[in-house]
Amino acid sequence: MAFDSLSEKLQNVFKKLRSKGKLTEADVKAALKEVKMALLEADVNFKVVKNFVKTVQEQAVGQDVMNSLTPGQMVIKVVNDELCRLMGSETTELKINPGGMTVVMMCGLQGAGKTTTTAKIAGKLKQKGKKPLLAACDVYRPAAIEQLQINGEKQGVEVFSMGNKHKPVDIAKAALEYAEKNGFQVVIIDTAGRLHVDEAMMEELQEIKEHIKVDQSLLVVDAMTGQDAVNVAEQFDQKVGIDGVILTKMDSDTRGGAALSIRAVTGKPILYIGMGEKLSDLEQFYPDRMASRILGMGDILTLIDKAQAEIDEDKAKEMERKFRKAEFNFEDYLEQMNQMKKMGGIKDILGMMPGMGSQLKGLDIDDDMFKGIEAMIYSMTLEERRNPDIINPSRKRRIARGAGVDISEVNKLIKQFEQGRKLMKQMSGMMNSKRSGGLGGLSKLKLPFGF
Repeated sequence: MAFDSLSEKLQNVFKKLRSKGKLTEADVKAALKEVKMALLEADVNFKVVKNFVKTVQEQAVGQDVMNSLTPGQMVIKVVNDELCRLMGSETTELKINPGGMTVVMMCGLQGAGKTTTTAKIAGKLKQKGKKPLLAACDVYRPAAIEQLQINGEKQGVEVFSMGNKHKPVDIAKAALEYAEKNGFQVVIIDTAGRLHVDEAMMEELQEIKEHIKVDQSLLVVDAMTGQDAVNVAEQFDQKVGIDGVILTKMDSDTRGGAALSIRAVTGKPILYIGMGEKLSDLEQFYPDRMASRILGMGDILTLIDKAQAEIDEDKAKEMERKFRKAEFNFEDYLEQMNQMKKMGGIKDILGMMPGMGSQLKGLDIDDDMFKGIEAMIYSMTLEERRNPDIINPSRKRRIARGAGVDISEVNKLIKQFEQGRKLMKQMSGMMNSKRSGGLGGLSKLKLPFGF
């Protein structure tokens, strides 16, 4: 997961600071030296790191910090604020013209995930009530047009294509005419990429911008390429001009250097980050939430957003009623696991909860572990799933045979289920009481029994 290594190192540095009642200037400098090394190891741009540490040091050794009751906490706040500033402070939205057509041109190198991301953005716009059109202008890469059509179909968004025999600029112009005639509000142009930056690609993008009024040019870069992603962004901005960046594969990049460098080096905001394959895995980029994740403070707001987007309101209310009365059964268990999958998996969810990041270190939570549980539940009859109390030893043996597991696994599942039924009855009251502070959409979220 993004920033895992950096987050762990920073938390260790700050743990030492918090353990000291009083801080000296030497303590702060020693801590920031470790912070500097951690950032460089995370593949953050050297100049960015140098300026970051200098700015933090200037603020952290000030009288307000050094003489405060909790100087360690104050230093962490300074670091948090500076991380937010580094990544852009404010959240940047995709600008949509309220009264007319909006044209968005997507660009980037081959393999960055541009075509998939293009369709995901269209899907998000559709969710917000807009009518987007995807224009297939990558006429070089084999099956690029087909890939866009498949992804567009997944999002329920129309794709405009003229095959691969026309120039990209002509396809883009035709797409715009088609969109104007058919009431589309946004045209998103999927352009061709290359394995590396070259003049032909840049000229093609320039030609499109010369003949069409492009409102926003968005660059898709692979976060796993680290400093190369920053260099690519600089080159695209110089040659074509970009308005924002989308970082993909953040779920696979454990360093996160690109996210911390790209705004500072290019001056261009990060609009979205890709955290997986699903539409919901393209997340709006919030600098303050990302800083919170990096410092191990969790990201409860993103978790709530995911819960509100993915969990059905009526099902959630019915599940809540069942929890309160301890009436839930194994069919409800299956429903819970499906909710988890939609939200990205249990480790991702736990990792967004404050204070859980360090506790998850070294803990192997594999979502595939639920496949065995699903197999056991599907081996039950409908009556057994709906009324678990009737499952006696002979039924357990049959369930174990059907799922291809030892009977001890069935016994373990049923024991967890019974314990979970008691626990969830108690928890449901706490999670929804006004005294708990009210977590909005998060109150819909129920972890599977045994967690």
